[in-house]
Amino acid sequence: MRRFLPKSLPPRSLLGQMLLSVALALLVAQTISAVLLYRAQQARNEFGAANALAFQLVAEPRIDIRVDADPSGDNPMRRRPRVLRMQYSETSPLLPGESSDDRRENLLRELLGNQGVDIADLVVTSRPVMDDPFVQRGLRNGTRWRGDEAWQRGELLVAGLRRTGEERWLIARIPMPVPEEGSLRGVILQTVILYLVLVGGLALLLRRITRPLAVLTRRVERFGGQQLEADPLPPSGPEDTRRLITAHNAMEARIAALLDEKDVMLGAIGHDLKTPLAALRVRIECVEDDIERERMADTIEDITNSLDDILSLARVGRPSDPLERTDLSALLASVVEEYEDMGRNVALGPTERVALPVRATWLRRALRNLISNALRYGQQARISLSKDDTHAILRIADKGPGIPEDQIDAMLQPFTRGETSRNRETGGAGLGLTLARAIAEQHGGTLTLSNRIGEDGGVDGLLAEIRIPLSA
Repeated sequence: MRRFLPKSLPPRSLLGQMLLSVALALLVAQTISAVLLYRAQQARNEFGAANALAFQLVAEPRIDIRVDADPSGDNPMRRRPRVLRMQYSETSPLLPGESSDDRRENLLRELLGNQGVDIADLVVTSRPVMDDPFVQRGLRNGTRWRGDEAWQRGELLVAGLRRTGEERWLIARIPMPVPEEGSLRGVILQTVILYLVLVGGLALLLRRITRPLAVLTRRVERFGGQQLEADPLPPSGPEDTRRLITAHNAMEARIAALLDEKDVMLGAIGHDLKTPLAALRVRIECVEDDIERERMADTIEDITNSLDDILSLARVGRPSDPLERTDLSALLASVVEEYEDMGRNVALGPTERVALPVRATWLRRALRNLISNALRYGQQARISLSKDDTHAILRIADKGPGIPEDQIDAMLQPFTRGETSRNRETGGAGLGLTLARAIAEQHGGTLTLSNRIGEDGGVDGLLAEIRIPLSA
């Protein structure tokens, strides 16, 4: 069923889709019911009309009227309009262009056969009342049924019978019954009552199911956004939903315990590694060879910086500092100012005023990583800030060689570098872009890398974009 429904079909909620499905199913069922009722009514009308024709054809007509008879004057047919449906004729009642209705003819033939009528020939047709010559003559001569306008707008069923051994046709006429107006109103009223009872009752039942699911969804969203709740979610709703909430509480508690253990482990690793590195840094001062001492110091510095990056990447998924509403344009300007004070080729481009709740320390760290990456490979960085209907967009552009298209995704993975050495001067440990992406995702956003195309069609540098939702 899911394969045939578009993903964007409104409504998207479980409650809305269930109610819509039931409403559509009920509409289809009622439509089928209405069609069946209409066909049953038509069948009853057809059978009743056939019985009336059979009765008139079997009974002896009280008045013999020929086709060329003049019904004017004191003819008693003016006082007995019902008998006007009967007449004798030397020819078939079919008008030019008409043909006998086989279905009605077979039904009438069966009814007449049950009454013992010897049929030599039988035709049955229908035509508009006002197209019947017999009716037209009656209206011209002022019969009593002139004012029956509803009957005149309907269909006239005409049957012609020629018995075995007779030359004349006995012709009977009967207006087709008008469909009952109340039947359609009854179906509509029945549909409305069913909608109120079934859809209303189902809505109450589904709300009891979907309300705790909605609460659970918001809880999972907050948990996925690193907002850990202190208290477990109280189970509610049907038994299946209660079991789901209980299982989620157990999973959430286990994940929280693992995160706590991770923080403790990272703290221990940071302490146990940084302490001997600091002691080693002091001891290398005893090395007399200046060049060797400088190399050892650089190595220790690389290890320390790499350890800081690893610990930061591990902690970014569970920040301890709260969100604070920050002017992003002012934050960008302060970061750019830091690099300008160091004489680095960093410039601030067009910016828009955007204030969002962010973790300024972490976002500043992401910007520094991206700017440092731009300076390392492109010798310059141009920073800008804009926004669209849904996101704030921070852009860092450089004039470097860019990244091959098939390697862009790999560059966002940990310990992946564009330069294969581990020298901090040429690249570092390969965690800067990974950490920047993790910080962007921490704010519900994304980090994307793309090559800038110059006027000559070649690569004119790399563009890094951090997109943060305005609703963050």
